[in-house]
Amino acid sequence: MRGPHNIWRLIRTGATLERAGAMNIVLDAFEAGPLLRLTARTLAWPFKWLGYKGDTSLPPASSALTALGPAYIKFGQILSTRPDVVGPAMANELRILQDNLPPFPIEVARAEVARELGIDVDDVFSEFSEPVAAASIAQVHKAVLRENGREVAVKVLRPGVEKAFRKDIDAFYFAANAIEFLSPASRRLRPLDVIEHFEGVVNGELDLRLESAGASEFAANTANDEGFRVPQVLWHLSSRRVMTLDWVDGVNSGDNDAIDAAGHDRKALGARVLQLFLSHALRDGFFHADMHQGNLKIGKDGEIVAYDFGIMGHIDAYTRRVYAEILFGFIRRDYRRVAEVHFEAGYVPRDQDIDEFARALRAVGEPIFGMDASRISMGRLLAYLFEVTERFGMQTRTELILLQRTMVVVEGVARSMDPHINIWEVARPIVEDYIKQSIGPRAVAKDLLDTAKVLSRFGPRLPQIAEAALIREINQSQQVEKSPNSRWYLWLGLGGVIGALGTFAALML
Repeated sequence: MRGPHNIWRLIRTGATLERAGAMNIVLDAFEAGPLLRLTARTLAWPFKWLGYKGDTSLPPASSALTALGPAYIKFGQILSTRPDVVGPAMANELRILQDNLPPFPIEVARAEVARELGIDVDDVFSEFSEPVAAASIAQVHKAVLRENGREVAVKVLRPGVEKAFRKDIDAFYFAANAIEFLSPASRRLRPLDVIEHFEGVVNGELDLRLESAGASEFAANTANDEGFRVPQVLWHLSSRRVMTLDWVDGVNSGDNDAIDAAGHDRKALGARVLQLFLSHALRDGFFHADMHQGNLKIGKDGEIVAYDFGIMGHIDAYTRRVYAEILFGFIRRDYRRVAEVHFEAGYVPRDQDIDEFARALRAVGEPIFGMDASRISMGRLLAYLFEVTERFGMQTRTELILLQRTMVVVEGVARSMDPHINIWEVARPIVEDYIKQSIGPRAVAKDLLDTAKVLSRFGPRLPQIAEAALIREINQSQQVEKSPNSRWYLWLGLGGVIGALGTFAALML
């Protein structure tokens, strides 16, 4: 319940932020007004001694969130994907949050696996190790199947984590409502929407069946991607609180010395990881949204192996086309076309000046193209682009923010392997290939065929649908003030229906 009982929890939170020296930083990030600042400091400062002591080696905000526990760590990670909310500086600081938490006892993990899967752990696994990684929501154990000696990773949710997260999310909602009430200016950042987004992500991660499904879909989409592999999920050993998949052996993608010692080509690996991400985002519309170095390994044969599928990104087909055209327009330095795409997609209101917008886009692109290869960044381009589009009235699009954040992370991985990588040259063939397949004549034919398939499902009902549309149009025309143009609206509506029916008939013939 989002009631006053949350005040104590928020006082403890404020005290921890105050003790870590992060209070002003957080208030600045959320553009807090005077009343909110006064309230926060009044509630936090006298209780500073109640705050948890954080890790002083971390930046203040990260130190405070780490001290407050798993839900706050996860919240910080989610905010790191939302520079539109907390600003680029804070988002960058929060990216260093690590899920390096104390593990829970192996006996508890074994009991949870036995209960969830309805098995005797010793009958199924010949080995079941101590935790090899402990995160905010779950921890991982390495195990060996008794029947065939197959090495697997067993992910187990923390005991009581669902209840703990529900309590903290409840407090977050209470805080968001208070922020909107005390600081009307903060409503632009939509605090309640941010908490809803956080709740959705956490609910997905608290059900490991959903992560298993994401891993399975990702593996199916990428099965033919050369030099890339996704561990296979063992569905019969997975459930809501337990997930089992193939064990990943290999070199950490951030360990250049180990990569060199294994004889791998870091330049080729850097290009491949970037191209793979773009292929997944554009081709499939389903991408790994947490592709940092800790979630990527380099196998013995040089293939990139991804794991940890708790955060996956999804982009619909239309948005992928828009995104590709925007990137392609920047690659070709055709800023007028980039501006037109934004208007066509409805991202920028029609009352804005397209020529002025195109000039603003040029101011975004040209400085980046003037940089040397080692400094060119697609992630930086997208960040600048969002700043410009916001000035022209574009509403925040969460899926593009997640894409931009992941792009920054992937670029970081690629540059760590090859500091001199030319992002544009590496990205160009992937984007050009997608443009050819999605916007050329074949794509138009496919769109028409898809339209015909949809219409065919409603074949017997098309006359009734057309009649209903005409009646609705007639009623609307009678309700508005009669003018010379009203008849034209009616005929346009009729023409649209007839055109749709004609297209359907032509395709069927």
